[in-house]
Amino acid sequence: MTPTWSPPTADPGVGWAVVDVETSGFKPGEARVLSVAVLALDADGRVEQSVASLLNPGVDPGPTHIHGLTAEMLEDQPTFAEIAPDIAGLLAGRTLVAHNAGFDYSFLVAEAEQAGAELPIDRVMCTVELARRLDLGLENVKLETLVRNWGLTQSLPHDAFDDALVLSKVLGPLLDRAAERDVWLPIREVGRKRWPNGRVTHDMLQPLKALAARMPCPFPNPGRYSGGLARGMRVALSAECSRTHEELVERILHAGLAYAVDVDPQTSLVVCNEPSPARGKGLQAQSLGVPLLSDAEFMAGAGGLATRPDAGPADSTDSADDGQFALF
Repeated sequence: MTPTWSPPTADPGVGWAVVDVETSGFKPGEARVLSVAVLALDADGRVEQSVASLLNPGVDPGPTHIHGLTAEMLEDQPTFAEIAPDIAGLLAGRTLVAHNAGFDYSFLVAEAEQAGAELPIDRVMCTVELARRLDLGLENVKLETLVRNWGLTQSLPHDAFDDALVLSKVLGPLLDRAAERDVWLPIREVGRKRWPNGRVTHDMLQPLKALAARMPCPFPNPGRYSGGLARGMRVALSAECSRTHEELVERILHAGLAYAVDVDPQTSLVVCNEPSPARGKGLQAQSLGVPLLSDAEFMAGAGGLATRPDAGPADSTDSADDGQFALF
């Protein structure tokens, strides 16, 4: 069967688990986790259980001037293997939430695999990506900027527990804003594999564009865009978009369109907010006669197309909520 794609439901299972880690470097499997915090939230977004600890990495902790943790501070702390069962207990059935989730998730699973442990993580949501989708009008979407935006305070920036705690407080307003604006939550499904020797490995959290580039479209390409989207159209994304590429790729896949990495004569349209692009894929599209569509026009058309039983031109209404905002 030809694979299809639909966005995962935003029902967080039994709740959300907000996670933060401090590490000795930036490469999972080489650098180590020095401190970790996992906060399990109840249905109202309050912390009901938590695990927070410094960790003994068994190696030099790296740039102490950045994270403030010395070898002497860590030598009597538990190892990741020792607290892995407690972390797994909080993560079971919950959606892992982190600010730059790819970083925190990749370090957690790298530590788990080194410890021979399994972390029952099935779904992950990145609040950096969520904040980017919400058009908050801020200079950036760093955690400290979001904290200031909602009038919160933070005692110890870059401390795992304190970062996780303030993120848990920011999460509610982010989810409320997403519900108000009918913005899909950037939840990604992940999994695990058990090998015959008993070892467990965890999926890496790959960028959605990388997955979409390898995913065949279940519909044939009907050709160039000429006033209405149709299933099977090949859609490329320019840099000149106000929405994130991840959000646009979600809509491409959900509507039965094909994500095109490059612009070529078979490309149906390029999403580009610049009507006269001077560079990149927008310029390539114009040189090939490939139509340009703004991201607002594309989102409206893709939303209508996803609701139609046929593969013809789409309606111009966007109706892709699916009840996903019953969260807190």
